[in-house]
Amino acid sequence: MVFFGQNAPPELAEFAVLHDGTELVGQVAPGDQIRLNQHHYRVLAVGEIANQNLGALGHLVIKFNGLTVPEMPGDVCTEAAPVPPLEVGMRFQIQTAEN
Repeated sequence: MVFFGQNAPPELAEFAVLHDGTELVGQVAPGDQIRLNQHHYRVLAVGEIANQNLGALGHLVIKFNGLTVPEMPGDVCTEAAPVPPLEVGMRFQIQTAEN
């Protein structure tokens, strides 16, 4: 699942989940929870540039593949699970493991 902020280039906006999230208060890390409406996924691995992409562009690539080592430097891997259904207006949140 590919997320991008409202400034996504048109060629990426065609297939990305566009969001208006503007507040990044911390780094995504293994153990965090990704919430998509009522669906929750534990983060297992974070690529070396994933947080940089999220902070600068609102760009995040979530792979629901169960890997503990990301395949690409921008990947965030969660526990293996089906991709949740997408809905306009759905709520997206990353909750730190400490909360």
